[in-house]
Amino acid sequence: MIAAPGNPGIARWAESVDIDPCDPQAVMALASARASDLVVIGPEAPLVAGVGDALREAGFAVFGPNAAAAQLEGSKGFTKDLCRAHDIPTAGYVRTQSQDEAMAALDRFGVPVVIKADGLAAGKGVTVAMTREEAKAAIEAVGDTPQVIEEFLDGEEASLFALVDGATAVPLASAQDHKRVGEGDTGPNTGGMGAYSPAPVLTAELERRAMAEIVIPTAAAMAAAGKPFSGVLYAGLMLTSEGPKLIEYNVRFGDPECEAIMPRIEGDFAELLMAVATGRLGEVDPPSLSPKQSMTVIVAARGYPGTPASGGSIRAIEAAELVEGVTVFHAGTASSGEGLVAKGGRVLAVTGLGETLGQARARAYRAVDQIEFADGFHRRDIGWRELDRAGR
Repeated sequence: MIAAPGNPGIARWAESVDIDPCDPQAVMALASARASDLVVIGPEAPLVAGVGDALREAGFAVFGPNAAAAQLEGSKGFTKDLCRAHDIPTAGYVRTQSQDEAMAALDRFGVPVVIKADGLAAGKGVTVAMTREEAKAAIEAVGDTPQVIEEFLDGEEASLFALVDGATAVPLASAQDHKRVGEGDTGPNTGGMGAYSPAPVLTAELERRAMAEIVIPTAAAMAAAGKPFSGVLYAGLMLTSEGPKLIEYNVRFGDPECEAIMPRIEGDFAELLMAVATGRLGEVDPPSLSPKQSMTVIVAARGYPGTPASGGSIRAIEAAELVEGVTVFHAGTASSGEGLVAKGGRVLAVTGLGETLGQARARAYRAVDQIEFADGFHRRDIGWRELDRAGR
């Protein structure tokens, strides 16, 4: 197995090759040199850059959409227009091209209001503005580039992951994340500070509705437009009094939900990915999940989600991994002459698996407390809403 470019964590299981994952020619050359059977494209940037297109044209099996289908994440405006055209439930919106247009659009919705950069923003291009002053500051921060000004939806958020092979769409798993940097869900949005799976708030009936009213119609609309989607479609949902509504799509396994979901997947996951890549999803058994629950806690570098501190020493990950049911996933890490160091905002994802969410939480935080990372921080309240509902 090969990981490109990889990190010190995945290097325990895969050979890391330092190439630019957004360079289609470099990725294709690597896949050709290693006679790869399946290429799984993880991040959104290579998908939008057309890496999947180049690989498919060269005859490789690829898990991940082509550039045209990746617009579902690459352009929020594209997705909103698709929802409007096909009666897929979502928030009302206006697409704008300049600050002046965006400010004028505020009068349509008032506050609270949601301000979104139209393109990729690593999960941080969204502002939920509670006052006009906050909205104005968010619009100015994006500048004279395309934005989406959106109606504020009231409800609780949940994430639904589905596998799609262009023709067939099946649910995989649910999760709920914590976007805000501070405890109590306060402070600026991040790419995610923690997550748990499953999300009980997304009941079986709500999941059925989300698939029937949102995911399956999206897959059908993309196929009808000549842009069939193949890969994982991650639907960020708002569970409103009228039912689930789409907030936005990711066209990949997003962090930290991915790290919460993966330990629950049973069976041969590679076979399932290959079935998606080769258009055979309807011919294989549906995904199988453990009934256990999981919780992921992100350990981030000081300064995140602004400018994170880089180079801080990280020790005792081995001790954390000795905690029963725990997996430590690396993100922003690198090797130095003195050992493991931080290289990025979200540095580690520590996941605990347990019979209950409370047990998963206890294991995750027991592991986090073993890690020595002076320049790091984390939230201590991941899962608080669901744990409160369950009476802890």
